[in-house]
Amino acid sequence: MADTGIARPAAGVPTRRLRAPEIDFAAIRADLKTPPDFTPDALAEAAAPPADLPRTDLTDVPFVTVDPPGSRDLDQALHLVPDGDGFLLRYAIADVAAFVRPGSVLDRETAARGVTLYLPDGRVPLHPAVLSEGAASLLPDQVRPAVVWTIRTDADATPLDVRVERATVRSIAQLSYPEVEAGARPEALTGLAGFGTVRLDRVLARGGIDLDVPEQDVEHTDDGGWKLVLRAQSPAERYNAQVSLLTGECAAALMLGGGIGLLRTLPPAAPEDVERLRAVAPSLGVDWPAGATPGRVVASVDPADPRGAAFLDLAASLLRGSGYTPFTDGAPEQAFHAGVGAPYAHVTAPLRRLADRYATEVCLALYAGTPVPEWVLAALPGLPATMAAATRRAGEFERAVVDLTEAVLLADRVGEEFDAAVVDVSGEGKSGTVALDEPPVWARCAGPGLRAGQRLRVRLQEADPATRRVRFVPAD
Repeated sequence: MADTGIARPAAGVPTRRLRAPEIDFAAIRADLKTPPDFTPDALAEAAAPPADLPRTDLTDVPFVTVDPPGSRDLDQALHLVPDGDGFLLRYAIADVAAFVRPGSVLDRETAARGVTLYLPDGRVPLHPAVLSEGAASLLPDQVRPAVVWTIRTDADATPLDVRVERATVRSIAQLSYPEVEAGARPEALTGLAGFGTVRLDRVLARGGIDLDVPEQDVEHTDDGGWKLVLRAQSPAERYNAQVSLLTGECAAALMLGGGIGLLRTLPPAAPEDVERLRAVAPSLGVDWPAGATPGRVVASVDPADPRGAAFLDLAASLLRGSGYTPFTDGAPEQAFHAGVGAPYAHVTAPLRRLADRYATEVCLALYAGTPVPEWVLAALPGLPATMAAATRRAGEFERAVVDLTEAVLLADRVGEEFDAAVVDVSGEGKSGTVALDEPPVWARCAGPGLRAGQRLRVRLQEADPATRRVRFVPAD
């Protein structure tokens, strides 16, 4: 998926899974140095009432939230219905700025974290739980302060009218993606499937890339163990992501019009990367018709097929180089996000991602025709470095969790052989990454002549929980 937000446990339909015994993730927390606990002062500030700001009363709108099962840090609630030939979207985002006072202890401690870190045995939140899972979270049947985007679109989901304002809202239901897939269809979701389908096609038509690489996820089992799951996104999750993407595009347009803001940017894929992907497509069983864009080809691939998963993993090279671009004096030179196929900004996950709070305040000020707050202007230049470090740390935690789980559950299978596909190569084919058919493990493989997409038997050479290292070699 094209840069829809921060890492969070996957919520799509599981394709393959493997159970593991009890695992202690404390070593990962220690080795990678999770942030210290919030100080008493920060916790006291988080428990204080929100700032008394002018708001529109939208509590009569029957918003709902849609998230992975068990979520408590609910950033977004939506109401999306057909409207003539188009759609009417009202998207409520947690108003975190109403709770975090600029320059406060809480402000400084959240800035040091940057994002929420997700681990199987508990999250390391960007904000204290009393805020992120309580007073600011858009939990059902609770009146909450929010920033609401009202977007009216035409039939192809092109915005016709956009409004952003502070409001009070009340979600009437907390739904999970599996519940929506099973048929939960409250009024608030009557337009979701139609909107999502149209939006996905529109993104592809303008050259965007909707990359659905299956994700490895570690989940707790009912009997005290763990399971390793390889997931692809469900349709409901992909449609819901398009709601956030459209809102981010509207935010970017507002900021570019005002000459102040914080964009999420991604340069176009290098021609040589596109050609490399095109060249390997036949060996992976992927048809690349003449004139087809990379996005169209990627969208045609089945992520549950091992060869398709290998192709999608290689396609991730087309989406490298994303970052944040701040500007305060007119549009920046780099203002485009190639994955989305349009200028784009992060504004929909402020409970879990620091940058969204600042970008949202810019949008509120520009829409209202008031000056952007000084505390926002002062922070914009430093946010790219802060978010890059936080995102890198989150990726390290996610990889370490999966590496440890793989090493534990394979520790007693050294010497066994498995069917696999090569998903990438390095060192002129002397090493690479293989995806096992069963169990759902992706790990390093050392051996001459590896080719992306190649099918082969591999032998497990090493599985060491102490080093979190799993290594294979070709069996032949």
